[in-house]
Parts: sequence; C-alpha cells; structure tokens
Amino acid sequence: MLDLDDGAKSAERILAFRDEEGDVSRDYVDAVAQAVEAGDAEKVRDLVRPFHEADQGALIEALPADARARLIGLLGDVFDFAALTEVDDSIREELLDELPTKTVIEGMKDLESDDAVYILEDLDKDEQNEILEGLPASERVALQKSLDYPEDSAGRLMQTELVAVPPFWTAGQTLDHLHATEDLPQSFFEVFVVDPGHRLLGQIFLDKLVRSPRIERVDALMSTDRRRVHATEDQEQVARLFERYNLVSAPVVDEAERLVGVVTIDDVVDVIQEEADEDVKALGGVRWDEELSDTVMTIARSRFVWLFVNLITAFVASAVLGLFEGQLQKMVALAVLAPIVASQGGNAATQTMTVAVRALAVRELGAGNAFRVTLRESLVGLLNGIGFGLLTGAVASLWFQDWNIGAVICIAMLVNLVAGALGGILIPLTLEKVGADPAVSSGVFVTTVTDVVGFFSFLGIATLWFGLG
Repeated sequence: MLDLDDGAKSAERILAFRDEEGDVSRDYVDAVAQAVEAGDAEKVRDLVRPFHEADQGALIEALPADARARLIGLLGDVFDFAALTEVDDSIREELLDELPTKTVIEGMKDLESDDAVYILEDLDKDEQNEILEGLPASERVALQKSLDYPEDSAGRLMQTELVAVPPFWTAGQTLDHLHATEDLPQSFFEVFVVDPGHRLLGQIFLDKLVRSPRIERVDALMSTDRRRVHATEDQEQVARLFERYNLVSAPVVDEAERLVGVVTIDDVVDVIQEEADEDVKALGGVRWDEELSDTVMTIARSRFVWLFVNLITAFVASAVLGLFEGQLQKMVALAVLAPIVASQGGNAATQTMTVAVRALAVRELGAGNAFRVTLRESLVGLLNGIGFGLLTGAVASLWFQDWNIGAVICIAMLVNLVAGALGGILIPLTLEKVGADPAVSSGVFVTTVTDVVGFFSFLGIATLWFGLG
C-alpha cells in the first residue's frame, strides 16, 4: 500500500498513483475507497483534487458501486461533474438517481453546455425538467434548445458558449472585450463575426487577431470560406468534415444561418470513438450500447436475439448437408473435408465484408465506385481461391491417397472463395441500399452464403465427379 498520509499534492505523487499504462493504479483506488469508507472528506479531497476529469471518471468506475455516490458527496465542490461524461452510461444513470437533485444542479452549473447536454440527454423528461428548473434562466434556455435538436446531431454535440462580435468592431475593441469579459468559454480558438440578426459572417482565429493592428476592422480580418455545420446535421457527418479538412472547431448554424454554437475537436474525437465502437460491436452481433458495467441478464437478453438468428442460419447450412446424406455415408472423406471449404470461404468473406462495411461507414464506397471495388474483390477471391485450392487439393490428395479428392476440393475451394468475396461486398451494398445497417446485418447473411455455397459446391462437385447417388 502506498503511503498517502499527506495526499497527492505534487506531480511526483500523481505519477506514483498511476500504473505502467498511465491509468489510476489499484493502490490509489484502494486508498480512495478506504478514505470514503472512513468518511474522511479531507483525505478524499486531497487524493482526488489533482486529477483530471477523465481520471476522476476512471476512479468512479473502479470503485465499488456503493462508494461512488458517497465519493461525490465527500468531494463537494472539488468534484468535477464533467467526470460523469467519462463513465459508462449505466454507471452515470445510477449515480444521477442516487445523488440529491440539488447536488446535481450545482454540479451542472459549472459545466460547459455540451457536457451538460451529454449528461441530461439520457435522463427521462421529468428528471430533465427537474434539473433544468434549478438552473439559471439563461442556462436553462440554452440547454433546452440543444436538447430539442435530434439525437446524435450537431445541435446535441455543440457548446453554446462562444465569442461573437459585430463586423464594425476593430481588433483592438475585440481584444479589450476579451480582456474585460469574465463570462467567456473555458477554452476557444476563434472569434465569430455576426450581423445584427446573429447570422454568421465569418470568423477570426485568435493568433491572427492578436497579431493584427488594433485599428483593423474585424470584417477585413475575418475568413468567410471556413466550413460550417447545421444544427440538425448528423454527428457522423460532422466528424467526417473535421477529418477531411483538419478542423479544430466549426461553427454551428440553424436553418436561418444564425450562429447557435460551436463544435470542437474534443467532442469530435468522442464521436469518432463512439461510432467506431458501435461498428465493431455491430459486426459481432453485440448491442451498440452494451457496456462492461451491464448486468449478466441485460447482456444475455441483448445477445440472445442475434444468436437465435445465427442458429436458424446454421440449420439452413445443415439442411444442405442433409441433401447429400447418401454421398456422405459412401465417402467419409467428404464429411471430413466439407467444413474446411465452408470455413475458408467464411474467413475470406469476413475480410471482404469488414473492408466493405468500413468503406460504407466513412462514405468511401458508393454507386460511383461499387462496380470497380466489386470486381477487385472478385479477382482477389479468384487468386486466393486458386492458391488455396491448389494447396488444399495437394494436402487432401496426400491425406486420402486419392488425387480425385484433391481435384474436387480444389475446385470447390475456388468456387467458395469467389462466392465469399462477392457476398462480402454485395450483401453490405444491398443492405445499405434498402436502408438497413450493414454493420449489424451483414455477418449472419455472409456466413450463411459461404456455408451453403461451400457445402453445396463441394458435395455437388463430388457427386458429379465420383458418380455418387
């Protein structure tokens, strides 16, 4: 156990509380848990105060469930409510249910609007209204406006705190305004220029502003060709805009081109991670919002449906084997080798499907290049089919001392790898066309295609080749 009597007050001490990967260490978590159990508010504050909101979030997740709300209570105003944006959804919801409404309201007052919306949007309407009623009117109106935008839109992602000035101001007036105004965003990169109707005219980055002559008007300094996003635009589109044009922030406008907020890179990074996480889970048939903190029953229920669908498709593939029951009884080698053909085709199809789903997600694959990409993947399947067909055929010939077996599996392997490549790209494209999510639905259909084609091609070719029947 670390000696923590004096608290973590120095950089060296903070480093001592991290493990080899830079995360909060188990010893640190245990020390905080003991202080919480003892009700020692002073020690808890000394231990937690130096840490970033992300580390505070990691600490909350690592603590026993019954200690989390008590930790926040002991920390008081030392606790950064932004840490709640760093924890699993289920843990955050439990904490918000346990904490007194007054504590939540006080914590929300110090948050930037985007963090406040992130916390509020998962609550039901009654809980949202109860918290909003306790906030100052200006904050309440701004947060309610953001919550009225569609889920996963730029309006939900943006922060409403920003700096906007009229076009006739000079650089000197703008800088004086920044120096004299206390209620500024915690961090910002640019000053926006708006007309009397608050419509966005342009923006000036701070580095250009501070280097310009004080008498220069801002409308002469502003850039008008910067990218902007609309409040109803999907957050994936916003993230793609940031990625394509290397943005660190972007203004958000409403349908009348009025400036309503700004999206910053820290929020976009979270979106990219969230979308990637959803796609990875979807490819595995896992619910997009599944968290490590979910209960056993919750996870079991969410996974049951997709496993049931997989079971049905497995019966379909087995039914193909049933069609060739007589041939399998006559030649045991067919039963031994058939799964190899299906498995290899499935693996090849999964590779193609992964590339296709990812390309569709980032809008790199569409009608303009679908034929070219499909042809490319088919040729890849053909080349791999020839290579693995010859290799598998040689091994099977030596294994069963029969070159006919080798020839049959060679041809079947070629057919199934080409079919897998085609299925791996055509199925996601078709699902995208009909409005289904390719990441969620592709896997089960692709697996079924490769199993059915693999078994049918191998056993069908064998039947023709050997005259079994």
